[in-house]
Amino acid sequence: MSAGDDKPSRRGPPEPIPLTVLTGFLGAGKTTLLNKLLRDPALAETAVVINEFGDVALDHLLVEYAGDNMVLLQSGCLCCTMRGDLVNALETLLRDLDNGRCKFKRVLLETTGLADPAPVLHTAMAHPYLVLRYRLDGVVTVVDAVNGEATLDAHPEAVKQAAVADRIVLTKTDIATPAQIEGIATRLHDLNPAAPILDAAKGEATAERILSSGLFDPERKIPDVKRWLAEEAYAAAHAHHHHHHDVNRHDEHIASFVIATDQAIPAGTLEMFLELVRAQYGAQLLRLKGIVKLAEMPDTPVVVHGVQHVFHPTARLERWPDDDHRTRLVFITRDLPERAVRELFDAFLGTPAIDRPDRAALTDNPLVPFGGR
Repeated sequence: MSAGDDKPSRRGPPEPIPLTVLTGFLGAGKTTLLNKLLRDPALAETAVVINEFGDVALDHLLVEYAGDNMVLLQSGCLCCTMRGDLVNALETLLRDLDNGRCKFKRVLLETTGLADPAPVLHTAMAHPYLVLRYRLDGVVTVVDAVNGEATLDAHPEAVKQAAVADRIVLTKTDIATPAQIEGIATRLHDLNPAAPILDAAKGEATAERILSSGLFDPERKIPDVKRWLAEEAYAAAHAHHHHHHDVNRHDEHIASFVIATDQAIPAGTLEMFLELVRAQYGAQLLRLKGIVKLAEMPDTPVVVHGVQHVFHPTARLERWPDDDHRTRLVFITRDLPERAVRELFDAFLGTPAIDRPDRAALTDNPLVPFGGR
């Protein structure tokens, strides 16, 4: 470390940079929202990574080229366009930051309209270097109030984008009918009870409300676990989600549920449970978020975060953020019966159940859990 370092006492990598993923189906209005956000002073010192530059018309005057595929915007944001390799773009940004060629405090990544957000999230969570330098702050999904219902009916990717979002921005409400607005809002809330829905036409989709939707509040450095897990929202939705509509709709494949326990969990048990869930159900697990009380260190909980079969390395908190010291795991799934996950969890915790393998049986022969062939 150089003598002029701000934090000479700190060893290891610097504080991870928050990464926000902006997604939404084609025509939903992502670029319009991005243009608006880039005028917001709260987004100064942001690096904006845009997938597939050819399709995007940023109506800012691009001020100067900072590198091969990087431009500096008038707003003080750095804009990096990529035609392919996301890893490359994120690494280039870090290299330029570390060499003092550019300066930014957060990254906003706009995905293509057809994108399943999971591979983008995997890139940031599974890459051994990127995972040290970036942390996923949140997923923001843009949905068009006029065509949104038809898009959800036609495209399972659009349903997935809405289901994994931390924030949903509803666009075109100024030209939609009240019935269209009510229909899409109800449907989005059913799909994702925890994500606040922000009305872009009413000016609700500000940088302040969209960013910092992750676990850590960068100002206070205290994790806001309650808001991030939004456990009550899932529980409430679960309580009256038994009014099924049309079984052919993509929405009906999506479910969310919470598993909670007061019991402290041995670290090895947690690791085995997550590993088995990942191996057995990874493709159906859209997102998993949780806080866990470990038997070895009950006063310093760990945070788990997974997207499909990729899990972020668990992060240890210095203390419990509030008086609720239960382990809580929130699952957002596609075609995955809640019962299967609950029974797996109970087996690992040693909760006895009739006609179900216990943990020893599971770990002796992990290839045949719960009725597997």
